[in-house]
Amino acid sequence: MDRFNAMRVFVAVADTGGLSAAGRRLGMPLTTVSRQLKALEEALDARLVTRTTRRLALTEPGRAYLETCRRVLSDLDAAERRLTGEQAEPQGVLALTAPVVFGRRHVLPVVAAYLEAYPRMSVRMFLMDRVVDLVEEGLDLGIRIGQLPDSSLRATQLGTVRYVTCASPSYLSEFGVPATPKELAGHRCISFNTFSSAERWSFAGRKPVSVTVDPRLIVNTADAAIDAAKAGLGVVRVLSYQADSSLKDDSLRLILEDFEPEAIPISLIHREDRLPQAKVQSFVALAVPRLRKRLKGAEAAEKESNGRRQLSNHETS
Repeated sequence: MDRFNAMRVFVAVADTGGLSAAGRRLGMPLTTVSRQLKALEEALDARLVTRTTRRLALTEPGRAYLETCRRVLSDLDAAERRLTGEQAEPQGVLALTAPVVFGRRHVLPVVAAYLEAYPRMSVRMFLMDRVVDLVEEGLDLGIRIGQLPDSSLRATQLGTVRYVTCASPSYLSEFGVPATPKELAGHRCISFNTFSSAERWSFAGRKPVSVTVDPRLIVNTADAAIDAAKAGLGVVRVLSYQADSSLKDDSLRLILEDFEPEAIPISLIHREDRLPQAKVQSFVALAVPRLRKRLKGAEAAEKESNGRRQLSNHETS
């Protein structure tokens, strides 16, 4: 048995949750994957995986051995790259995740630049509005919005984003503009519940305040929440970058600006065991300054747009 090859098979099985999926990733027949995994378990005299009703799951010894395999294989790959000169030109597949709107608007252009700079690389990009475990999903990097818990992941802050509250001009004309967060109790509200509570919205101002709203509509994507607000269904609370285009074309208007909570950090996170890899190092080096520049540019454009809107409102009042 080739121990290193068997370890790669085991990692692929753990990442994909199945023998067939691992075979597809590695380009191996199912019988070969099964044989390699069985041989590894016999050599270790330990059961590494167990079958559930839907997929393969790691046993307790399997979870412990998985991290050892990742570390050993990462060190081996790094050593081979140094010997072959690959370190100078990354190649392979980079897997990353980001929130849907942020990923489409900011990360995708950076990925395009990365692929142009490194023609031997390819990227698997997963856009989803939920917190993703990089290790469980077999990912290299991720964009995380919010405070980060203590973990083994490395993090580089890219900038900040904030929650904004807004509604369509037609809604505000019909139902009025709330002057304080407490007045939201008498308004129709639309909740986007991925990053925050659907029923409790937190604000700042002179002192922090949390208000309970009674949403008429709860959705799980920012685009749907914003479209509903633009249609006049109610007040929506989303992250600033999610609403920027609608605020620019005046299909939505900011309200309760004096009560916006503190800014939320946006971070690029990556796994400790993947850092030595050239693909991760090269992406971090290219992406971090570009994403920081994009976020600063978006913030400056938003301030300029808000300034023009306030001036226009003052002149017409």
